[in-house]
Amino acid sequence: MSPHVQQPGWFTVHVLNRAVAWLTARGVSVWGSRVLAVRGRKSGEWRTTPVNLLTVRGRYYLVAPRGHVQWTRNMRAAGGGELRLGRNTDRFTATEVADDDKPPLLRAYLRRWKSEVGAFFEGVGPESSDWELRRIAPDHPVFRLTFVK
Repeated sequence: MSPHVQQPGWFTVHVLNRAVAWLTARGVSVWGSRVLAVRGRKSGEWRTTPVNLLTVRGRYYLVAPRGHVQWTRNMRAAGGGELRLGRNTDRFTATEVADDDKPPLLRAYLRRWKSEVGAFFEGVGPESSDWELRRIAPDHPVFRLTFVK
């Protein structure tokens, strides 16, 4: 079985993502947005995409609502990257979270951004049971970030 991926549509790629990235690059965080920069696993070139930075109990996470997309594959290969907001750049290392540990993180993510990303979670929301969140966990990579000083 191939990994779960939900490709973004034309409007998301060419309008929404560009608008959020433009604002974020100018220091305006839209609901916690950052621009993720990670080296491409084949090219070594920097690749960027807007992401939502999740904070749970003082720890930072990136959740992939669309599944095993390019940035998640690049993150696994690179082991980290940068989060950008305006002129600020924060370097980090990334550790992928095990599926069994994802339910509280997915719940927190959906509590914050369900209106934006809920369609990608198969009807599962912040009030769903741990079992339901665990069922979809393999389809949504989560990375814990450790910032490098």
